[in-house]
Amino acid sequence: MIKPNRFAVAITGLLLSATIASAQGTLTEADIINSLVETGPAMQAAGFDVAAIQKALFERIQVEGTESAARPMPVLQALSKYPNLTVQVEFDFDSDWIRPSSWETVGLIADGLHHPLLLTSRFAVIGHTDAKGSRDYNLKLSQRRAEAVMEMLVTTFRVPPDQLVALGVGEEQPADPANPDAAINRRVQLINIGPR
Repeated sequence: MIKPNRFAVAITGLLLSATIASAQGTLTEADIINSLVETGPAMQAAGFDVAAIQKALFERIQVEGTESAARPMPVLQALSKYPNLTVQVEFDFDSDWIRPSSWETVGLIADGLHHPLLLTSRFAVIGHTDAKGSRDYNLKLSQRRAEAVMEMLVTTFRVPPDQLVALGVGEEQPADPANPDAAINRRVQLINIGPR
């Protein structure tokens, strides 16, 4: 856990002062490197723990129920403050099958992860969904989608498996909180979580 303290691509983060929206094919290796290179030490110092975050998400849903999330939990709000790469990866409806239209994006991510500046780091592949469906279902779907992106990076693009960890957070951190069912909320984030 961190201690307190479908077609478009958006690159966000502290290193990038503005969100850059562009066509999926314009994501570059430089964008990826610039978004991810600086985060590792801060995330390691913050105590990023995938298992603890997953447990906290499941417990929160048990307590609050399965209707839409009212607000992101603090650990996810903290995550959003770190430099990250956020991309829209298109999946078939209610599926973890990555559509061919997103394969190029996943390949570009792999190219960035093979860069010498990033080879020694580990990355969390964080899956998000919109709010259609129940929270517990969306949490499980987002985990499967994060794992699908991770599997494609490892098996197709030969990113070392020990360089990645998957984390699904469901609908708990919408990109557009005013429109929880909007497509922009279905996305994948990569965050550098420190040395591997």
